[in-house]
Amino acid sequence: MATTPSDDIDQPAVKVSPPKRTSAGLPGVTTAMRHAVREMGPVRSASGLLRMNQPGGFDCMSCAWPDPNAPDRSHAEFCENGAKALASEATRKRVRPELFAEHSIDDLAARDDHWLNRQGRLTTPMIREDGASHYSPISWEAAFERIARELHGLDGPDQAAFYTSGRTSNEAAFLYQLMVRGLGTNNLPDCSNMCHESSGEALGTTIGIGKGSVTLHDVETAGLIIIAGQNPGTNHPRMLTSLEKAKQQGAVIVAVNPLPEAGLTRYRNPQTVHGMVGRGTRIADVHLQVRLGGDLGVFQGLGKLLLEAEEAGRRTIGMTSVLDHAFLERHTAGLEEYLDGVRATPWSDIEEATGLTETALREVGELLLDSNRTIVAWAMGLTQHKHAVATIKEIVNLVLLQGNLGKPGAGLLPVRGHSNVQGDRTMGIFEKMPQPFLDRLEAEFSFASPREAGHDTVNTIRAMRDGRVRFFMGMGGNFLKAAPDTAVTEAALRSCAMTVQVSTKLNHSHLAPGRTAIILPTLGRSDLDAQRTGRQRVTVEDSMSMVHASSGHLPPPAPDLLSEIAIVCRLARAIFHDEQGRARPGSPQADWQAMEDDYRVIRRHIEAVVPGFVDYERRIDAPGGFRLPHGPHDVRTFETTSTKAHFTRTPLWWPTVPPGRLLLQTMRSHDQYNTTVYGPDDRYRGISGGRRVVMVNAADLLELGFTDGDVVDLVSEFTDGVERRAEGFLVVAYDTAKGCAASYFPETNVLVPLDSTADDSNTPTSKSIVIRLERAAT
Repeated sequence: MATTPSDDIDQPAVKVSPPKRTSAGLPGVTTAMRHAVREMGPVRSASGLLRMNQPGGFDCMSCAWPDPNAPDRSHAEFCENGAKALASEATRKRVRPELFAEHSIDDLAARDDHWLNRQGRLTTPMIREDGASHYSPISWEAAFERIARELHGLDGPDQAAFYTSGRTSNEAAFLYQLMVRGLGTNNLPDCSNMCHESSGEALGTTIGIGKGSVTLHDVETAGLIIIAGQNPGTNHPRMLTSLEKAKQQGAVIVAVNPLPEAGLTRYRNPQTVHGMVGRGTRIADVHLQVRLGGDLGVFQGLGKLLLEAEEAGRRTIGMTSVLDHAFLERHTAGLEEYLDGVRATPWSDIEEATGLTETALREVGELLLDSNRTIVAWAMGLTQHKHAVATIKEIVNLVLLQGNLGKPGAGLLPVRGHSNVQGDRTMGIFEKMPQPFLDRLEAEFSFASPREAGHDTVNTIRAMRDGRVRFFMGMGGNFLKAAPDTAVTEAALRSCAMTVQVSTKLNHSHLAPGRTAIILPTLGRSDLDAQRTGRQRVTVEDSMSMVHASSGHLPPPAPDLLSEIAIVCRLARAIFHDEQGRARPGSPQADWQAMEDDYRVIRRHIEAVVPGFVDYERRIDAPGGFRLPHGPHDVRTFETTSTKAHFTRTPLWWPTVPPGRLLLQTMRSHDQYNTTVYGPDDRYRGISGGRRVVMVNAADLLELGFTDGDVVDLVSEFTDGVERRAEGFLVVAYDTAKGCAASYFPETNVLVPLDSTADDSNTPTSKSIVIRLERAAT
């Protein structure tokens, strides 16, 4: 056992024990219930949990994994982390003005994320006046008037930026982007820019739509599932139930990840007797322990193996050849150039890039040959590298070779994180929406929408830093802790004339205020939302393009708390209407009051602007909602420049690390979701009582002169010449790939330079941080 002092409030020391080899089971149930009852009490817990992810209930506010068809849902259709998310949102604790009076902004900023989250729900609009050390209460009307006045005082609309978190509903996101474009800017950064932007960029250019191509039924009937750069046991636990169903149908599963993860080792389904008292289900049949950034080499290697098998005259199940020639000829372009690139890539380079042997890759190649229904799934382990877009294009290449697109049980599966991050993009939360969308938006609301591309997340931070953006508004999320280069981001926020945060809970973004800063508390997903026309419902879109209704029922934390929709509508009226209530010339011709009163009015506008939402209201009446069209999956059509799916030739590239250095990835613990920290433990990895740990291969520790239990500073080294430091981390010898290390975000986001981003997508490279270890000062 190794211990070191910890910054966490509830535990005095980090404790390390062997990692778990199974996930969920009874420990998952007891942990979930402990969090729920502690925060909500037994009655409120039962009321909330039994309505989560149920028809007529509310959608889980954590991950975007889809729900089973309504008849197939469990009465407890939630996971451990979903229960923690509900407990956090529906807690009985309240942050009232007295807390802000007692604690200065600097006092609160010194607290950690866990402590801030534990204070409870925000209830009152607050303002930090220029020069003040504390927040103080402000009325809703005065807050909206102050924000509108600040926006009207800018030299131009592009001096404002409007961030969106993935929790925001379709309806709120649609109105938010309408308000922003009505102001005259496309500065609409969102959390996608920091996670799956690389997926959207790669898929958009290769198959014509930046979304995954599979359904839940496809996952559960696949023959082979390759899961790369993803930890479902912590990040999308309900995915494990679908993987278990796939295993029961005979699927083979391959995990490609630098760390072994309990969720992909063995799953004990807490809703079955076998899961609760038996050994559970083995999930991954093969684990490829790839080096960080080596996934491009993995998928090029697998493509090379298929080509070799094709040229050797082998065949795939149900096919006369390995490659699906009919599909390739009819539906793809660029095949020969891609194959030439594969032939030219030597196995020695593939082995060096991946840290794997040719033999290990050939084992997976044989599984591909034995499958005629293959899915490749991935998450941020692939999307946050310099060559992330190229890596995902390589996945597309592999899937296309065998025609595993547009047929049952096969396809591409980027597993999205936050619960409606995909829906927000569908609704127009994007700094460079396609022109046809903007055309329809203009026609519906009779105004001139801006056409020049706006700022994404990284460019928003740069613009604030450089004084080109003076106003920042965040609709949900914790921008400061989600963004890279924490010190630079904090300084950028503080340099703004005004910052506005729409939030349910207190977080560090509130504590990096502009000269004037406003906090607008809002309803959560589980809260009852009643407007003038009665109880309202909103909609969300999951990872697989299913759109369904969500309706909270728990009493709100405060009687005058506004929904995100009401906040946008009232702010829009303050911005676009004069003192007599008349619409200003050139503003969107929208009845903001009617949309606040009745969310069905918003959905009628969405029908007119967003493809696939015809008969919106009736279709969300159906339990489970409806699926948006997906040309590649549904009918094998591709909205690309050639109207075909595109192969891509990409030179093999991988991160190189100087001697004496490691390549660090940031990751979540099991006790957090995104930047929200529920507690100081990471049960599956054997870490408890703290978060400032760095996991390093034992052989690397020996070579570097460190031992398990040392306390070190992490120092990142990039070509910009600036050394960034995260202090006081406990070294834990761990089974991670040689040359690689892992630690938790947001504590290590400080190590990621603002200018270190993925090619084409501009996503921060949080999985490719070159670091050295330095002994911490005693």
